[in-house]
Amino acid sequence: MARNRRLILSSPSEVWSLLADGSRYGEWVTGTQRVLTVDPHWPDVGARLRVRVGMGPVTLDDDVVVRICEPERRLELEARAEPFGAARIAMRLIPWGEHTLFVIDWHPLRGPGTRMHGLPVDYVVAIRNGMMLTKLARIAVREHHEPAPT
Repeated sequence: MARNRRLILSSPSEVWSLLADGSRYGEWVTGTQRVLTVDPHWPDVGARLRVRVGMGPVTLDDDVVVRICEPERRLELEARAEPFGAARIAMRLIPWGEHTLFVIDWHPLRGPGTRMHGLPVDYVVAIRNGMMLTKLARIAVREHHEPAPT
C-alpha cells in the first residue's frame, strides 16, 4: 500500500468541494487526460466517472466508482483500468485547525498490480500521489484566496 499525506491550507469543506465535483477530477488526478462522463449523483456510493488516462498517445478509458462516501471526511474509490486490474483509493480529510490534513492510501485490488505489489510499485504510486496532492492543494488554496464573485 502506498500512503501520502499533505497539509492543505484550506478547510475540509473547501477541499471536499473539489472532490465532490466529478467534472474537476482531471484537474487534480495525475495521469487523467480528461473526464468523459460523470454520474449526476457523484460522489454518492455507486456513482461513476469515466475518464481517459495515460501519457501522450498511450491512453485507456478507466471507470472510477465510489465505494464509500462520508462528506467532508472520507471518500473511497475503486479505479478500474482493464486489462491492468483495479485499485482502491482511500482519501481522508482530517481537520487540522482551519486547514485539512489529507491522507490518501492506494492499494491494488486485482490484476497484475496485486502480484507486483511491494516497494517498487508503491514507490512509483507514492510519487504519483504526491504530485496529485500538490495539484489538489494548489487548487484548493488558490480558490480559498480568490474573492467570491459578486
